[in-house]
Amino acid sequence: MVQEQPYIPKNKVRIVTAASLFDGHDAAINIMRRIIQATGVEVIHLGHDRSVEEVVNTAIQEDANAIAMTSYQGGHNEYFKYMFDLLKEKGAGHIKIFGGGGGVILPTEISELHEYGITRIYSPDDGRAMGLQGMINDLVKQADFPVGNELNGEINHLEEKNPTAIARIISSAENFPEVAKETLDTIHKKNETTHIPVLGITGTGGAGKSSLVDELVRRFLIDFPGKTIGLISVDPSKRKTGGALLGDRIRMNAINNPRVYMRSLATRQSNLALSKYVNEAIQVLKAAKYDIIILETSGIGQSDTEILEHSDVSLYVMTPEFGAATQLEKIDMLDFADLVAINKFDKRGALDAIRDVKKQYQRNHNLWDTNPDDMPVIGTIASQFNDPGMNTLYKKIMDKIVEKTGADLKSTFEITREMSEKIFVIPPHRTRYLSEIAENNRKYDETVLTQVEVAQKLYGIYKTIESVSKKQVNIDKAGIEVNSLNFNDDNKDFLNLLVKEFDRVKMNLDPFNWEIILTWNDKVNKYKNPVYSFKVRDKEIKIETHTESLSHSQIPKVALPKYQAWGDILKWNLQENVPGEFPFASGLYPFKREGEDPTRMFAGEGGPERTNRRFHYVSLGMPAKRLSTAFDSVTLYGNDPDLRPDIYGKIGNAGVSICCLDDAKKLYSGFDLSHAMTSVSMTINGPAPMLLGFFMNAAIDQNCEKYIIENNLQVEIEEKINEIYKAKKVARPRYNGELPKGNNGLGLMLLGVTGDQVLPKEIYDDIKIKTLTQVRGTVQADILKEDQAQNTCIFSTEFALRLMGDVQEYFIQKNVRNFYSVSISGYHIAEAGANPITQLAFTLANGFTYVEYYLSRGMNINDFGPNLSFFFSNGIDPEYAVIGRVARKIWAKAMKNKYGANERAQMLKYHIQTSGRSLHAQEIDFNDIRTTLQALYAIYDNCNSLHTNAYDEAITTPTEESVRRAMAIQLIINKELGLAKNENPIQGSFIIEELTDLVEEAVLQEFDRITERGGVLGAMETMYQRSKIQEESLYYETLKHTGEFPIIGVNTFLSSKGSPTVVPAEVIRATEEEKQFQIKTLETLHNANSGLEEEQLEMLQDAAINNKNLFERLMEATKYCSLGQITSALFEVGGQYRRNM
Repeated sequence: MVQEQPYIPKNKVRIVTAASLFDGHDAAINIMRRIIQATGVEVIHLGHDRSVEEVVNTAIQEDANAIAMTSYQGGHNEYFKYMFDLLKEKGAGHIKIFGGGGGVILPTEISELHEYGITRIYSPDDGRAMGLQGMINDLVKQADFPVGNELNGEINHLEEKNPTAIARIISSAENFPEVAKETLDTIHKKNETTHIPVLGITGTGGAGKSSLVDELVRRFLIDFPGKTIGLISVDPSKRKTGGALLGDRIRMNAINNPRVYMRSLATRQSNLALSKYVNEAIQVLKAAKYDIIILETSGIGQSDTEILEHSDVSLYVMTPEFGAATQLEKIDMLDFADLVAINKFDKRGALDAIRDVKKQYQRNHNLWDTNPDDMPVIGTIASQFNDPGMNTLYKKIMDKIVEKTGADLKSTFEITREMSEKIFVIPPHRTRYLSEIAENNRKYDETVLTQVEVAQKLYGIYKTIESVSKKQVNIDKAGIEVNSLNFNDDNKDFLNLLVKEFDRVKMNLDPFNWEIILTWNDKVNKYKNPVYSFKVRDKEIKIETHTESLSHSQIPKVALPKYQAWGDILKWNLQENVPGEFPFASGLYPFKREGEDPTRMFAGEGGPERTNRRFHYVSLGMPAKRLSTAFDSVTLYGNDPDLRPDIYGKIGNAGVSICCLDDAKKLYSGFDLSHAMTSVSMTINGPAPMLLGFFMNAAIDQNCEKYIIENNLQVEIEEKINEIYKAKKVARPRYNGELPKGNNGLGLMLLGVTGDQVLPKEIYDDIKIKTLTQVRGTVQADILKEDQAQNTCIFSTEFALRLMGDVQEYFIQKNVRNFYSVSISGYHIAEAGANPITQLAFTLANGFTYVEYYLSRGMNINDFGPNLSFFFSNGIDPEYAVIGRVARKIWAKAMKNKYGANERAQMLKYHIQTSGRSLHAQEIDFNDIRTTLQALYAIYDNCNSLHTNAYDEAITTPTEESVRRAMAIQLIINKELGLAKNENPIQGSFIIEELTDLVEEAVLQEFDRITERGGVLGAMETMYQRSKIQEESLYYETLKHTGEFPIIGVNTFLSSKGSPTVVPAEVIRATEEEKQFQIKTLETLHNANSGLEEEQLEMLQDAAINNKNLFERLMEATKYCSLGQITSALFEVGGQYRRNM
């Protein structure tokens, strides 16, 4: 395909870009906004997870020509239609709407949206036909119309702060100065008597000005509940194309408030930090009677002071990384700024930096009689929630504004501490942890090689002794058993010499390694015996060591090498070993658990009842119930179901809707959550602690129900519940519809109440303690991976990590031994585009970051180590054949030798899901072939559990038929495939050993690269992980597109029809009834717990402020409050996640 040339717009075109609400898929919109910008457009980029109201308000305030959205999480019909309606309602129907969502948006839905009035929804076929630039040209061409060429009395609506009127006059001033002249003259005249303060904020690029402005706005809105604020933010235009990235809004959370107006301006000229039309924009905002105006420039050089001409009070923002102190003499703004903020005060050298800047400020302003400590230079960490330095800066700014302008803005904001203090997740002295692990593991490998050399030498001497002695020679702990030698006059001296040499060489062999050699034959014989016995937590388990084939061959479950030489034996034991022994290369346990295949199938759709039915369908007749839960995007982002269209459309789509404890009870009803053969996995991250609270309480209440039945208390308890609901005047919650086959109703008796409301306290407490020790499962809760790859972060990173730590601490206190507090996930890193080595390296690096964080909180590694689990993707690349064994080896070596952990904490347990990225929408029947090969990799590598994707997941939510086929893939391998009867089939293969060494070293090298960037969190600040993932994704997509990387049925071996994209015959979506029932459930909860909810949320916030364990409180709050209520309450005390570009 010939690359199309970019369209050249005739007008100044402004376009708002974003990904839709509760949608973290931002890779596509990032590519689109780059191309739109390169086509000469001013792009206002909002990033992922944006509501219709946010996008529409932005488009109106920015006077945009168009909105360009991506929507990959369903609910697109409601989302785009609501956007169209809201624009019309707000008098902005001229703004055009463009969108795309890959195969998620069906052709019939595209037609429906076009008919409704949406300008254009692009399909995958459009992309193939037009190419990326062709699509963008089409979009920009349709959005290329003049804005501000006419004014129709907008000036009359300024004082009512009408955003459309304000925006249009600013656009007119920018685009058609001659049209705006008369209006602006009138505004200037009016403003002669107005004294509205302007705060000018300038500084170097990358100093964090946008985050700092957002934090100032947040404090202003709290400090002055009735006052308003206007923002003007300037970003540079590209000289080559005229396009601009107006990206300040992406970092801001506080501006989504009716009391805030923001307008982004492009400089529209190179080498300047301000637009020519800044003064006009300020005058328009003054005429609109905003109480304060903030003007933020783009990044400036050392000599730029342009901001001073437009502001009453000026703030210069810099970082500690300005170089030598002499550089400060060159910064003009230090001569004129009223205040200086040294942001990113957590950087190395910050205290020296603030001292030098204060001295320079003192010199520049001739303040020789003033103590340098009293200079208006403040260290801040704007990215940290409720930062004391930001509080101090805000107070000083407001005081300076009052002092200089006499504005009625006397601040009553309270300051607790003056100085910014970084809340370190990883203590500074531990930032080299990943390189230390790499060094530790390499040292182990070097030691192994040295010891192997010694053992091999010893074996050579031993065989020589045997040859000279002409009989079998025995060995024991001390070395050669001299009594077993055959001495005679001819060989006596030579044998004595050999024994002496043997003893000398043996002194270099670790006694532990000599023991391995001594006991090797015993180990081999243990596996040859018909029955093998071993202990798990003091319980003896006996296993048959062989299975019999149809040909009556005895197939060993574990095959051992037939090595004779001691060096080979030692190397194999130290680097491979049998399953269940360090370094766990071939598996964690001596044998697989019989009667429980590692099958774990994913389900989640509609309301809790529908998913409950699917769970019972996939586990019917299975001895082990392994449930894996997918949540809808409303739940994933910690929200409640709502009638608002952009939320409503997503309820129960692409996952189950869960917003309260009753939902969790219905979801898992009929499954005994305390049974040793039941295990539940929950794929949830941002709001994971709340969902975990729902789950734990559901399990506790199930055991309360069992107690009630065992003690024949049903009638009495039923009466109690009826009385409770009679008093509340609310209908009792119920399971919607009939119970499915296999559901015995366990978990539904106490719907609407909890066990502590109907049982005596001591009985409830006993049941609770016991239940917590019994539940089995996993909650994903991996916040680091979310920031790097998947974008379902909702809280600030530090607060999210604190929540994770609180959960783990609670697990230790309550002896929760069988439930994993986190599933450290590489799957989503791979799905975002990472190759297998990067997936493994980033995932293990994240895992070790949690280890370091928990250690820094004083937890014992042997207490929390066993609660950590992992989750990987399996593609078809060669490295996937060894991903599990390499992970187990790296983890075990580090945990044992670096951290001194016990054996249980050394075991890396992981779940595998076959690659979603390798499911193609062309020739979908071929997907099962790929999935089968990936499942084979996983089973041969001894994964702990496995999910096989359904072949039709590329185009729709899986049907019962496709799920059954996906299950059959695993079952056929486990039950029918002969080689799979052996549990270490890839051990001993030359290529597997080669790949293992290759991948292990590649991962350790990546650890070193991350260390160079300050560890995982330091690398995240510079977006190292995200950039690397995107580069690797682009590399794969390019090779796929050119056909250099052959994909059967996609770019080669096409059918006679050209293997077109398959459109699903049926699409599974949540029904109206299900959505309405979820909203009704929520209403019932709020009515039933009115008053109690507020009390619980207050106690939760109090726990956050006073540094108490939050999960302890969440266990109570989740009994009464909804998910959305808890999320909102925690935003106020923990801070919202700040998006990155």
